[in-house]
Amino acid sequence: MTQWQKSTYSGGGAGNECVELAHGEATLLLRESDDPTRIITVTPTALAALLQRTHVSYVPSHGGPKPRWSG
Repeated sequence: MTQWQKSTYSGGGAGNECVELAHGEATLLLRESDDPTRIITVTPTALAALLQRTHVSYVPSHGGPKPRWSG
């Protein structure tokens, strides 16, 4: 059975949809919690590159909350 994890930034109530992550055999699985039947398979390297790019692109001065991920 696949065990999905979601960001600690996400709440548990309605309207708190988020991206969830799970570990496959040699890949990582991503899905959006409001549409759990659509699953994207990515390599750890590709996900690391995406996270690095979004982290570099984040500008704290915009006043929005900084994403936090559980590990």
